[in-house]
Amino acid sequence: MLVLAYSFIALGAYLLGSIPTGFLVARMRGVDIRTVGSKNMGATNVFRVLGKGPGIVVLLVDAIKGWAAIALTRYEIHSHFADAGGPNEAIAPIVAGLFAILGHIFTCWLKFKGGKGIATSAGVMVALVPWALLVSLLLWLVAFVTTRYVSVASIAAAAVLPVATWFTTHDAMLTGVTFLVAALAIYKHKTNIQRLMNGTENRFHFKKKDLAT
Repeated sequence: MLVLAYSFIALGAYLLGSIPTGFLVARMRGVDIRTVGSKNMGATNVFRVLGKGPGIVVLLVDAIKGWAAIALTRYEIHSHFADAGGPNEAIAPIVAGLFAILGHIFTCWLKFKGGKGIATSAGVMVALVPWALLVSLLLWLVAFVTTRYVSVASIAAAAVLPVATWFTTHDAMLTGVTFLVAALAIYKHKTNIQRLMNGTENRFHFKKKDLAT
């Protein structure tokens, strides 16, 4: 029974996370986001290709996916497993958060090719470690304003997240989880890292670019 409950949590969170927000928003504009700009479905590429409005929508919805996976899991535990014997109240939300991120990165609707998972991870961290996320976001902002590279800001924020988690929670399990999430986020930026090393990474500009670029 317990294994089945965790399986439903994992599957539900994965399916929620797998909703390809950037792809769907771009499709409504008649654009296949996988073929323009950086060819990534994340909010940054949507900002570049379609502009501020669609970019903000993708950013918020992708973050909400991560937060909602944990919020719904906690609600279900409190509603249906108030007595002992149900999923662990500390572990189940972590399972939900991890599978929501995996769903976003490896969406089953697009041949298991999704975004980098930064916004969805942020939504998960809002629910799990909000103070550590605040530290991470402040570093993201400083790095972005300084360099204008979203990739540099995202990598820096991911790298500091486990450290911030430890200092704000002193919880070994949460620190381990944020370390895994950070490692996955940095790994998904491997092409950006290569472009940074080659000097070909694009800086972020707030003006919408032509779709052909």
